[in-house]
Amino acid sequence: MFTAIKNQYLVTDNNEFSIAKAATKPESLTDEKKSKKSLRKVIAKIDDLQRVLYAQDKYSVLLIFQAMDAAGKDSTIRAVTRGVNPAGFQVYSFKQPSKLELDHDFLWRSAIALPERGRIGIFNRSYYEEVLVVRVHPEYLSGQRLPQTAGDIWAQRYESIIDHEKHLVRNGTIVLKFWLNVSKQEQKNRFIARIDDPTKNWKFSSGDVKERGYWDDYMHAYEQMLNATSKPWAPWYAIPADDKPYMRLKVAQIIQQTLSSLDLEYPKLEEKERAKLDEMRVKLLEEG
Repeated sequence: MFTAIKNQYLVTDNNEFSIAKAATKPESLTDEKKSKKSLRKVIAKIDDLQRVLYAQDKYSVLLIFQAMDAAGKDSTIRAVTRGVNPAGFQVYSFKQPSKLELDHDFLWRSAIALPERGRIGIFNRSYYEEVLVVRVHPEYLSGQRLPQTAGDIWAQRYESIIDHEKHLVRNGTIVLKFWLNVSKQEQKNRFIARIDDPTKNWKFSSGDVKERGYWDDYMHAYEQMLNATSKPWAPWYAIPADDKPYMRLKVAQIIQQTLSSLDLEYPKLEEKERAKLDEMRVKLLEEG
């Protein structure tokens, strides 16, 4: 079964991850131009690997992005998919659940959006909202009309998620999860920038500031979630998000290194099929 690649931002499976100690910035100063140049090279490698992934039709890849508002999820998704064959990607954004979605279990709406073999699926937010936003705002549970159950609902949901992801990995879906760790101060700076720039006003809503008031509650929910659900077969990576070019590069590198670790290869034809191709080649050449 798939095992996570080692990385300085990997959330290990030892229940010791601390948000207070997690980096929101690179350890040293970075060069934006160099980061962007390196990113282009990594994306070119991802493009090559994605072509083999598609041709082999053995694995699928699921990339999950979670973060506080203004951390850079959308721009990171754009950056790591730019220059890669769009036919090999599918992106889903999960917002407030619809009535139809609420009539099913909390994993249903994402399960029907999973990538098929040979493709890379991206979830911009995901079923993890059910242990983040819903944990911070437990009043949302009333709309889900759940039966009365004993025990800790969050622990039960962690268990459901872990079982779900293990099932996916056993059946050929590689699950990579990225938490983009933006600082509270940087989020404030980006909110102000959205207000000051008329072309970005549409990105801002008063609800963003309201949710910012629950920052400590969200950090607690994230820490609990990351510790409970980062597994060797479905890892979380806590990526510093205050420096966007650096963040995008780190995400892309993890994706590229993970794809490189798989036994990807173009399909090989049987001798009879190869012989048929040789026959077709001769016929085409004889056309003159």
